[in-house]
Amino acid sequence: MNRPAPVEITYENLRFLITHNPTNATLSKFIEDWPFDDGAPPPSEIVEDWLNLLKNKFREEPGCCVAVHCVAGLGRAPVLVALALIESGMRSEDAVHFIRQKRRGAFNSKQLLYLEKYRPKMRLRFKDANGHCCVQ
Repeated sequence: MNRPAPVEITYENLRFLITHNPTNATLSKFIEDWPFDDGAPPPSEIVEDWLNLLKNKFREEPGCCVAVHCVAGLGRAPVLVALALIESGMRSEDAVHFIRQKRRGAFNSKQLLYLEKYRPKMRLRFKDANGHCCVQ
């Protein structure tokens, strides 16, 4: 199977590396593993866990890069990154376009519909010490 190379997606202070399956040599670098059906949107529990992990990780280590993987790196991983971008204030259409610029072929029609209907709670937007809105 010809898999696309890993790509970095950076938006404001959010950094992600979208890749395909980790190897045995790199598996220890992946701290969580939340499987869900190929081609499907993530269940709500996974979305909650994902956003909580990001909120904590980006607060603890500003500027860090979070790796996200799935079998080919074209569906489930890009969906999770898109959710993070949407939760940080980006419109769903813009998040899809932003990711597809670097990850051609990302998202299937079911995933696109899910992202279009997704309603963010702005969980990745924080106020700084001066009360200004920013992404951390």
